[in-house]
Amino acid sequence: MYNLVLKDLKLGVNPWFFVLPFLMGGLMLIPGWVYFLVPLYFCFITVPNMFGGFKSQNDLMFSTMMPVTKTDIVKSRVTVLVILELMHLLFAMIASIFTFRLYPNMQYIFFAPHMGFWGLCFIMLAVFNLIFIPMYYKTAYKYGAATTASTIAAILFATAIQWAGIQNDWLHSLFYGSGLDRTGLQLSMLAGGVLIFIVCNLLAYRIAVRRFLKVEIL
Repeated sequence: MYNLVLKDLKLGVNPWFFVLPFLMGGLMLIPGWVYFLVPLYFCFITVPNMFGGFKSQNDLMFSTMMPVTKTDIVKSRVTVLVILELMHLLFAMIASIFTFRLYPNMQYIFFAPHMGFWGLCFIMLAVFNLIFIPMYYKTAYKYGAATTASTIAAILFATAIQWAGIQNDWLHSLFYGSGLDRTGLQLSMLAGGVLIFIVCNLLAYRIAVRRFLKVEIL
């Protein structure tokens, strides 16, 4: 499985997609922006282009010709997907530190990039993966419908939670009010988001394996 991950990272994934997280992270420096869009660009740009590249390279056939199991093929691809997602989030989180320093008195309409917000971003990508990975592995090469459905789900989650954060008094206090000063609470929201991200990826992986084992590769 380790060699499959290296194969994807060195041969399958365009080097541009390792630069993109750094560039997208720079968007965090835009004052008062809709910061949910920063990790969403992974869904908009990286996923369709990366999996389109895998399809054009006939990567599925190449992988199945190697002495590896279908389970390892799924595991390695999910690992690569998660690595790139974490890169997007990591660079964005680092950039958000400078955002607070550049605009210390900013009044945010949308969520500010505090720790609780990043917990929501982990959940948003968990929703994306939970839909995309199992749908994709119905065939292991048709990525269009899976990308569309999972991206729409991620957008709907971001829209719904942002609207609730503005309209609901309790959520508003967590992300705009007194909750911002409670470091323990913010850390717990971040940890909760990470935990949901891990659980959803494991679930998506298990469903994907079951589906991929039924795929006949000619």
